[in-house]
Amino acid sequence: MAQINLLHAINSALDIAMAENDRTVCFGEDVGHFGGVFRATSGLQEKYGKARCFNTPLVEQGIIGFANGLAAQGSVAIAEIQFADYIFPAFDQIVNEAAKFRYRTGNEFNVGKLTIRTPYGGGIAGGLYHSQSPEAYFAHTPGLKVVIPRNPYQAKGLLLASIRDDNPVIFFEPKRLYRASVGEVPEEDYQLPLGKAEVVQTGTDITLLAWGAQMEIIEKAAQMASNDGISCEVVDLRTILPWDIETISNSVMKTGRLLISQEAPLTAGFASEIAATIQSECFLHLESPIARVCGLDTPYPLALEKEYVSDHLKVYEAIKKTVNF
Repeated sequence: MAQINLLHAINSALDIAMAENDRTVCFGEDVGHFGGVFRATSGLQEKYGKARCFNTPLVEQGIIGFANGLAAQGSVAIAEIQFADYIFPAFDQIVNEAAKFRYRTGNEFNVGKLTIRTPYGGGIAGGLYHSQSPEAYFAHTPGLKVVIPRNPYQAKGLLLASIRDDNPVIFFEPKRLYRASVGEVPEEDYQLPLGKAEVVQTGTDITLLAWGAQMEIIEKAAQMASNDGISCEVVDLRTILPWDIETISNSVMKTGRLLISQEAPLTAGFASEIAATIQSECFLHLESPIARVCGLDTPYPLALEKEYVSDHLKVYEAIKKTVNF
């Protein structure tokens, strides 16, 4: 298999999706000849033409409103929001239109063939307007699916599954890993299941749970903990909505401990939902309180980015505190 980065894996998935169905269209700000601000759509306009891969005006609400219309009339719409921080002007179209379309029409119409791609998170010195992790806002919305890959192999398989899913999907791409994460990825078509977590590493003492770019961080912390004789089970949630309660519960019932790491701020992040559910499902199996290692409850800082982020050292210290409770 070829060694490619996360960006090339996403581009490969888009290429396959557009080749298999001439009603698949890809659009967003600068996605055409320019290939997008991160070059994720490079070469697609040249290959499939300006009618199927094209630029939109700088208006996110319009991009998703247009995407809803396309999907409602049978197209496979793949919309790009250039940065997740700028998805909020489209919030109404996503939450009140895309998520509820089939419900309000009794499934006479739906926008199930809509996928919204958007880069999220920090790590590129983007400051407060290019570094946010807004997944929890959308996890509160029935009718959507929310997916976040951790590496190139996951990105291609999960994106193809998202495009083909019969529900509108928001696909958050960890921009810090676009070129930093490299791995073996099949050239051919394949899918990975939505709504299913993956146990990346088995262990007996504590379950470490994260998604997206935080996976690299908790894996590094798990290695540090193993040098202290602590056996960590590492789990990638992969899909935020719906999330895999069964896999997480089974892991925590085995280890007796859970640490969740997210890049987003602590208060009302998705880690809070996981913690509440797992304490209910696994209360009698818990050996210590569920730990959360998250970003701070402040706007994302530029100069203090390293202090803000939930890094491997913070996770490692939380592992020791939880195990020694």
